[in-house]
Amino acid sequence: MERTRCPWAGTDPLYVKYHDEEWGVPVHSDRIHFEFLILEGAQAGLSWATILKRREGYRKAFSGFDPGLVADYDNEKIEELLKNSGIIRNKRKILSAINNARAFLEVQKEFGSFDSYIWSFVGGNPIVNQWKSLEEVPAYTELSIALSKDLKKRGFSFVGPTITYAHMQAVGLVNDHLVSCFRHKEVQQFY
Repeated sequence: MERTRCPWAGTDPLYVKYHDEEWGVPVHSDRIHFEFLILEGAQAGLSWATILKRREGYRKAFSGFDPGLVADYDNEKIEELLKNSGIIRNKRKILSAINNARAFLEVQKEFGSFDSYIWSFVGGNPIVNQWKSLEEVPAYTELSIALSKDLKKRGFSFVGPTITYAHMQAVGLVNDHLVSCFRHKEVQQFY
């Protein structure tokens, strides 16, 4: 029997796997939060499929998304990244990733973990939306605007309200699977 999925998942096996296994599942790993912040920043102006196809390249290029290592990247490493065809070779996005690693470490110091910080925006519990069509799903919300402003205040870049909402969706702060999608109920088992 064919499962009903959110229409954006399409038929690309990589996209379908991401939809079926990751998107909307609550994340409590700082490394995974950092990974998504880097990938979503890299996506700005591009498709998510473009980034998913380069995800392994990003993992290798950015030290397994260890913010402590990325925060120490120097000019030599930046030049190496600019020549790496496994990632998006945009200098502003690469510099942003390094800058965001440093800001990420500061958030960890202040809150004990980035996870504690970001989940505080939803009171520790995912927001379960009841969308019936893709047209209903917002690109950003008041909450993602507030998160974006707070991240920017803390020194993060490439974290506008649309990017922060994409992060909230990806890491399960909100459940934006359509109610007709088999994952809408499935991800709730992780709450």
